[in-house]
Amino acid sequence: MENKLKLTDKTHWVTWFLAGSFTITALLSFLKMEHFFDPGSPIITVCRILTIVAFGWLAWRKKSLTFWILFGLVAGAEFGFDVPSIAGSLQFLAEIFLRMIKTIIAPLLFATLVNGIAGHTDLKQVGRMGWKSLLYFEVASTLALFIGLIAINVSKAGVGINLSAMTGTAPVVAAKMQTTQEFILHIFPENIAKAIVEGNILQIVIFSIIFGIALSMLGEKYKAPMLKFTASLTEVMFKFTGIVMYFAPVAVFASIAYTIGHLGTDVLFTLLKLLLTLYVALLAFLTLVLLPVALLFKIPVLKFMNAVSKPASIAFATANSESALPSAMESMEAFGVPRKIVSFVIPTGYSFNLDGSTLYLSLAAIFVAQAAGIEMPIGQQFAIALTLMLTSKGVAGVSRASFVILLGTVTTFGLPVEPVMIILGIDVLLDMGRTGVNVIGNCLATAVIARWEGEFDEAKAKG
Repeated sequence: MENKLKLTDKTHWVTWFLAGSFTITALLSFLKMEHFFDPGSPIITVCRILTIVAFGWLAWRKKSLTFWILFGLVAGAEFGFDVPSIAGSLQFLAEIFLRMIKTIIAPLLFATLVNGIAGHTDLKQVGRMGWKSLLYFEVASTLALFIGLIAINVSKAGVGINLSAMTGTAPVVAAKMQTTQEFILHIFPENIAKAIVEGNILQIVIFSIIFGIALSMLGEKYKAPMLKFTASLTEVMFKFTGIVMYFAPVAVFASIAYTIGHLGTDVLFTLLKLLLTLYVALLAFLTLVLLPVALLFKIPVLKFMNAVSKPASIAFATANSESALPSAMESMEAFGVPRKIVSFVIPTGYSFNLDGSTLYLSLAAIFVAQAAGIEMPIGQQFAIALTLMLTSKGVAGVSRASFVILLGTVTTFGLPVEPVMIILGIDVLLDMGRTGVNVIGNCLATAVIARWEGEFDEAKAKG
């Protein structure tokens, strides 16, 4: 017990040291940048290195993947700034991670969508609650998508990045737009194996949806084995993703080092602008969509905020919706939502109600186009939004799964992957915000459906 307390004291000491060294480094850098005072580059460099060492020690103590990814971010930025010649050869490490992520897309989408449709959304069994939930999910997700599109078109966070410095080629030229008929035809797969090989996630999603509907129409004798298989496959892919994510700190280190080594520290301003754009958009969604919904359905807002604070905090800290699932179900049941509604709406919402993730995906996809210097008309932006509305379903439980979907969507629309690699450097920070909003949105959905069904326990909620 005494040893544990000593370790805790050391952790607190290092945390304060980290905060102090970071503050001093930021202050000295600001003074030098504004020409108020020049402490000398060696002093600033030593302060930065001490900050990184403290961060690394804290990550080792915390045994948290999120901390290691953040450590990879700051260490990679320092390495790329100090040794740009070596940092330029590290791209292959990020490529390894991207290749492994791509292998997850097809089986994960197939398993989660089929199991979600055939196992949870049988409208014959759940009746009104089923269509009300699906209607609410789609309206909320659509509004999130459009808020994301508006935010990135206003901030233009991706404009001005010189991709030729990363690729060594001329700036990317926009691909020829498909006609409406070609786009619709391209949605439907002619060969599912071909769609998997080519990484066409939209065709995989369409196949999975039809497969799930067909499975839901079968008798229990034939339906149960396939549901068991897809449930097992989903769990396997969750574990597979978890294994691949252990390499994420290395990939983030390599990605940000490579980016800064080629583009310099100016790209950090672009990343900060993207980060602020996302968080402002998420805040706008919470205040302009979820808050009015709560007021419309007479949900006690302050009590709801108190009830959802724990699961949202868990989701934000771990950047993983699945880690907050037990706490979310327990909290909403204590808030006055019947267990039968909680047990249906939240798991279904994990497949069909990803407000934060869908907002991020629309924002990030247009960021990629802006970074590539591609002028994308509103019609094509809507086409991407429609694609993301389908492809984002079913992966909220996997850490940074939105990155997987973004990569697949960018490939589908012929956009370059280099800006996606830039996003990888701060994806953990982006994921924390969007995952927290995912959980808040799903928790509110349970209260809305309970009120809509006339089964919301007002006394329990205010108690």
